[in-house]
Amino acid sequence: MRIGQTSIIFFISKLGVSALGFVATIVFIRLLGEDIYGFFVVTLALVSWLGIVKSVGFGEAIVKRMSEDEEPDAYLAAGTTIKVVLTTIVVIGVFVLRDYVNEYIGQPVAELVILLVIITIFSDLVDSALKGTHRVHVYAPLKTVMEGTRSVAMIAFVLLGWGLTGMLLGYAVGTAVVAALGLAIVQPNVVIPRRHHIVRLFDFAKYSWLGNMQKKTFSDMDLLILALFVPANLTGIYAVAYSLSKFLEVFGSAISTTLFPEMSKLSTEDDTKLINTLTNDALTFAGLFLIPGIVGATLLGDRLLLVYGPGLDIGAHVLVILLIAVLVYTYARQLLTTLNAIDRPDLAFRANGAFIVANVVLNFTLIYSIGWVGAAIATTLSATVGFSLGLYYADQLLDVRLPYNEVGRQWIAAVLMGIVVYAARELGEANPIAAYNEVFVVLLVGLGAIVYFAVLLTISSRLRTAVSDNLPFDVPLVYN
Repeated sequence: MRIGQTSIIFFISKLGVSALGFVATIVFIRLLGEDIYGFFVVTLALVSWLGIVKSVGFGEAIVKRMSEDEEPDAYLAAGTTIKVVLTTIVVIGVFVLRDYVNEYIGQPVAELVILLVIITIFSDLVDSALKGTHRVHVYAPLKTVMEGTRSVAMIAFVLLGWGLTGMLLGYAVGTAVVAALGLAIVQPNVVIPRRHHIVRLFDFAKYSWLGNMQKKTFSDMDLLILALFVPANLTGIYAVAYSLSKFLEVFGSAISTTLFPEMSKLSTEDDTKLINTLTNDALTFAGLFLIPGIVGATLLGDRLLLVYGPGLDIGAHVLVILLIAVLVYTYARQLLTTLNAIDRPDLAFRANGAFIVANVVLNFTLIYSIGWVGAAIATTLSATVGFSLGLYYADQLLDVRLPYNEVGRQWIAAVLMGIVVYAARELGEANPIAAYNEVFVVLLVGLGAIVYFAVLLTISSRLRTAVSDNLPFDVPLVYN
């Protein structure tokens, strides 16, 4: 299967995940309010960070070693053994400190945190096995199924009146069911790992653990610190704005996730030229959806957030800043993916370390001094640090060239789209349809998408070629 087609499958699946999450979030906020949603996202953020302790980089290490196609079952067994030991330590720690956990969250959820920690190790192992055996095209649709299962279970429990407990239980049930399905697809052989399997995992994980921490820092650190300084309702609104920004990041995520095992395999063959080509392609298309998203959010952010419920439009400016942060981070992620794939996690380690320090320091400083907007600014600045170092290190090993021309075309198409959307909104505000916010937003977003891609396909021969090359059928397009 072409790498581009695999990326598209992953993208469509992730888009489905995001769409399901979008609908579920609207339901939860309208039924329970942004306060309860704030408690929910902080609980998941805590579970995510505890996941770093129970993984310490072994997820990426398992993918790396399995993708090299040498004794994949043995590496999966070695990784499973290590993760079970680490998870046991984390579970005991949470149980002993359960009163402090409940006090930090603001709700009695410590036992549910333990349940989620245990279930996520199982899910993470299955994810690593699917990626490591080059089944990204299977892993991605399963994530869509998982999000759907989670959403249905969570909504069902909430409708039963279980509130926050129902949301967390539904999340756990959905994760466990689909992870079991993924394990059935992988069907690993039960083997006893040897010492050198564990040693090779440690060799990679001793650097890659910071990569996991970098991802968690970007996605969760601001939420964890916000919980210390701002009310739960503002944390909930911030989380909604972040989820919207991540909705547009799915294509960049699809590219990096798809390319890692492929570049990892190429690195064992010393095919530097193709790795370089794939890296430059990834940088070219990473912002394909985020760039118009920034322009669109600037014009429609208030109405987009009102879809979730009244009063959430106060987060419109935060949404724009977070989209800029996600754009920069997406470019950085492509570069760090390349460094890890060519077995230079030591360089990715340095870039990740700088990012984490910057993120933590800036979040504490800016949230304390200027409030929740400071979290979005801190995330943007720290992402810039990670991108700058990732580019520097990648350029030392490969011929990395930032695709200024192609990215410039994306911005030109986005600005033209913005002009059309702005005019359409101004005209529509005087029309009765503006009173139906959801319908009005869908129409404006749809119009913007049509204009953006129509313009970009017209001015970008590279995008036209990429689309044609990765369609499952031939199209009679003529390029000038």
